[in-house]
Amino acid sequence: MAKSFKKNNNNKKKKWIIWGSVTFIFLLLAVYTVSGLPSLDELENPRPVLASRVFSADGELIGQFFIENRIETQIDSLPPYVLEALIATEDRNFYDHWGVDLTRFVKAMIKNVFSLSLREGASTITQQLAKNLYSLKEGKENFLDKGVRKIREWISAVQIEKTFTKKEIAELYLNVSYFGRSAYGIESASKVYFNKRAKDLTLPEAALFVALLKSSVIYDPVSRYESALQRRNLVMYNMVETDMLSKEEYDKLKQQPIQLASERLSHVKSEAPHFLEYIRQQMTVLADKYGYDLYRDGLNIYTSLDMRMQRIANRSAKKHIADYQTLFDKNWNWNRNKSLLTDILDKSIKNDIRYKTAESQTDKAQIYNKLKSDLDFVDSVKKIAAKVEVGFVVMDPKTGMIKALVGGENQDFGRGLNHVTGIRRQPGSAFKPFVYATAIENGYTPATTVLNQKFDYNGWSPSNAGNEYSSYETLRWGLANSVNVIAGRLTISDMAPPYQVVKFAQRMGIKSKMDAYPSIALGTVEVTPLEMVSAMGTFVNQGVHVDPISITKIEDRNGVVIDEFVPESVQAISPQTSSIIVDMMADVINYGTGAGVRRYFQYPAAGKTGTTQKFSDAWFVGVTPDLVAGAWVGFDDHRVKFTNWYGQGGRAALPIWAMFMEGAYKELKLPLKYFTLADGVGMANFCKETMNLGDAKLATDACPKIYTDLIDESKAPGYCEIHTGGGGRIIHENRDGDSQW
Repeated sequence: MAKSFKKNNNNKKKKWIIWGSVTFIFLLLAVYTVSGLPSLDELENPRPVLASRVFSADGELIGQFFIENRIETQIDSLPPYVLEALIATEDRNFYDHWGVDLTRFVKAMIKNVFSLSLREGASTITQQLAKNLYSLKEGKENFLDKGVRKIREWISAVQIEKTFTKKEIAELYLNVSYFGRSAYGIESASKVYFNKRAKDLTLPEAALFVALLKSSVIYDPVSRYESALQRRNLVMYNMVETDMLSKEEYDKLKQQPIQLASERLSHVKSEAPHFLEYIRQQMTVLADKYGYDLYRDGLNIYTSLDMRMQRIANRSAKKHIADYQTLFDKNWNWNRNKSLLTDILDKSIKNDIRYKTAESQTDKAQIYNKLKSDLDFVDSVKKIAAKVEVGFVVMDPKTGMIKALVGGENQDFGRGLNHVTGIRRQPGSAFKPFVYATAIENGYTPATTVLNQKFDYNGWSPSNAGNEYSSYETLRWGLANSVNVIAGRLTISDMAPPYQVVKFAQRMGIKSKMDAYPSIALGTVEVTPLEMVSAMGTFVNQGVHVDPISITKIEDRNGVVIDEFVPESVQAISPQTSSIIVDMMADVINYGTGAGVRRYFQYPAAGKTGTTQKFSDAWFVGVTPDLVAGAWVGFDDHRVKFTNWYGQGGRAALPIWAMFMEGAYKELKLPLKYFTLADGVGMANFCKETMNLGDAKLATDACPKIYTDLIDESKAPGYCEIHTGGGGRIIHENRDGDSQW
């Protein structure tokens, strides 16, 4: 009996402990949940929204990321179908619940449990308002976090319902909701998307805004037109189901296309729009890591850009592309490319809004034939397809800092394709320095000779430009004149095996996938212009590759540093090899395929031209002792090409680089510097043969052109100086082979 009594006491004690623990945990959870709620005073006075500012390295404001100024609007001024569409789609029991619709919540949970693919939400308009106002946003949450958020959301919704009328709740919701494209509130959204007041919205336009509430990304009418159209029509069909719209009217309205005020929906205006968009993309990726809101939190973002260089880059690219567009238009003939035009026109018509929204195949056929015979439409398609595009970027090879970036022909808008970071194209002969560097690393020298004759290697038989061949030529001469056969012979031998070329190119900064085939000698891999410029900078940085960097520091609104960024670096190739390749590339400019540089720029420079098959892509990537820059010129549609010689890299891309360097060195008064050879590189590395003349040695054509001191600046491009050491005497050798000493 005593044992039984004692056992009952123990059981009661255990129950009290368990219930006490549960109660304690519940109270802690309740306190934690409620403590996270803001006061209702914040409903009409949300936290300050501050623009995040982006600064250049020289202290200029490049641009800002911000929410469009929220313009309040009263619900009585809106067409009635705005609210009707909202309620029909988001919360059909809006006028009957007290903030949380329990019946809908239970139904949604049952559907979600038994459905493998469909997820149904149960948040009321009031709950969504609470989330918007209190930043109770979904993110990367565990089960407990999500549960706490939902409880807070429900409590807030009930508080809102107790404080405001249904009309006021709907008005607040429409004034604070995000509609995409940096538009917060329906009034701002009306201006951004349709350039009109919210009171003037049509029913289909109002339905689109309700569609955007579901997801401003998935249903974006610019980037995902079909999805936006389907969701908009679903919103209107919801109105039919709730007797707010007749079926007859719906059938008419659903046929209307989405007609935006402009597809260039952006508030960003900057002299570096593509760079600014590049920054935005990187900051968006970092948002999860740091937990900031780029458009609200007033960050200070410091970048590598030099606005002085950016303006020179803009000017150089704009002038050259305008001239080249005229040249291309004179040479391009659509009548000789009829099949191409037919294909481009077919795709353009099928992407046209009028064709997409046609109800029947008969209607589509009529629209297709009408557009195909519309001369204005056809001309616009031709103009877009034949637009010459450009990508140009400038970096400091020692720090990796991007100093200037022109991402496209249109310099007023940064949301388009960035032709520096967003395209991958074959670099052609611009890739050859990496092949030659592999050979130099393997112990060969600029004076090493290779047979300049055609060969057949397992069916691969490259040809020289103009089908010109000779006998044995030096590597220096082969690179300077961009001789395909010589480069090809390197990769089919042990001089520069393809797998080694890939390895070195990767270490030097090429991140894109590269296949190790002998044809890599001719630049058949696909790379971005930024990769090419970054990798080429390794040569002028003593073989050290530094990753490109655009953001240097991020501060919060109070100036507290959130993070600072330092690029990674690696010793990719030896200093000796890198300095030898720079010296060889100097001859590309001194007398080779890049000699056109000297029409504009007279300072020490080295570089490489690149032209792909049938003049599809034109490249020039070059270095000075302080800068590395590269230009790509071509077309978005690969099938549109330059028609002949004017599409060579030395003509179509090189002038942008040369004009930029001429402007940068002159206007910014950059100091005159010379390339130097790394320790351990002697004349034996360069000269095929020498003539002993007392204490000095007269160099042959195989010797380097090293700018160690200028005797006559006006003749600098044609002269070099070779310090012999013995007796301190110097030989000046010009391009024609004449010597004086």
